[in-house]
Amino acid sequence: MDLGLDNRRALVMGSTGGMGEAIARRLSSEGSRVVIAGRSSDKAVKIAKELNDALSCALDLADVESVDDAIQMISSHWGGVDIIVCNGGGPPPGPIALVEHNVWNAQFETMFTNQIRLVNAFLPGMRERGWGRILAISSSGIQQPIPNLGISNAIRGAQVGWAKTLANEVAAEGVTVNICAPGRIDTDRLKQLDQAAAQRLGKDIQEIEKDSKATIPLGRYGTVAEFADTAVFLVSANASYITGGVIRIDGGMIRGI
Repeated sequence: MDLGLDNRRALVMGSTGGMGEAIARRLSSEGSRVVIAGRSSDKAVKIAKELNDALSCALDLADVESVDDAIQMISSHWGGVDIIVCNGGGPPPGPIALVEHNVWNAQFETMFTNQIRLVNAFLPGMRERGWGRILAISSSGIQQPIPNLGISNAIRGAQVGWAKTLANEVAAEGVTVNICAPGRIDTDRLKQLDQAAAQRLGKDIQEIEKDSKATIPLGRYGTVAEFADTAVFLVSANASYITGGVIRIDGGMIRGI
């Protein structure tokens, strides 16, 4: 299937590892030119060198100066982008009632405000050209709150409200906006969360993983490749009639309809 992504310019935040890297590599395989962006500039450079006509960019979503530098660099090299994938590391786990005010503010900047800052920088060009794709990588917690991940459950909910509102505003101009809600995808982040759960509950990590997989109808964790395949379709030309949606990639884990 030709996804109509040849020569499209794509910014994938958090693409120096995990799901972001998998999406970036998949986009590149479809002919897109990709900005590899993440906190590790060395990793970004390494991955970009492995891809065709890719840029590397040091991007720390917790630092507004880093965000502004990334906008300037991408604009000077490419003049804009056609695809934006909003993606970043998850917040620290813990009881929501114990989250300090300064932590809320810092995580909101990282997970929400600075990602929107990047979108707003390149959205006008998409609207002018009559084509654009915005995809936010969220969490299954937006539909079924995850215990001990209160910060994520709350802030990602705000992201969904933003995405749905924006989708309605720009749809007539050929720009789509969607949310991917991953379940338990096998990444370093998932390993960290399982390890934290093991320590909190006094169990072996193998027991935590077994119990977790038992809650998933498919009986296993998803792979980053499976996740990337769906994400890349949603930013493709073929997905032109899909906007304002939340697409689960969770192996059936969410129990609600």
